[in-house]
Amino acid sequence: MRLTVTDQAIQWFKDEVLVEKGSFIRFYVKIYGSSPIREGYALAFDVHGESIDGTVGEKAEQEGITFYIKEDDLWFFDGHDLLVDYDEKTKEVAYHYPTRN
Repeated sequence: MRLTVTDQAIQWFKDEVLVEKGSFIRFYVKIYGSSPIREGYALAFDVHGESIDGTVGEKAEQEGITFYIKEDDLWFFDGHDLLVDYDEKTKEVAYHYPTRN
């Protein structure tokens, strides 16, 4: 499983969520949502500035910001990677789930 965050998505996090260098952004699975890879589940995020919470399953560090997924949530991605991008239409981050090669 690979986690990738585009430069445009990083800029969105800085502008809209006000994250800065030293912040930690955790992507996690929530129930009662929708995604193209898991019916009934969706992906969400939270931001904190102290440290990584729990055991990391995958992480990416860019521009001093740590993006991560806990090991307990890796089941959601079974056979897929996570690409976090910015959607010009919605002006929000968008999650893409490319199939792992």
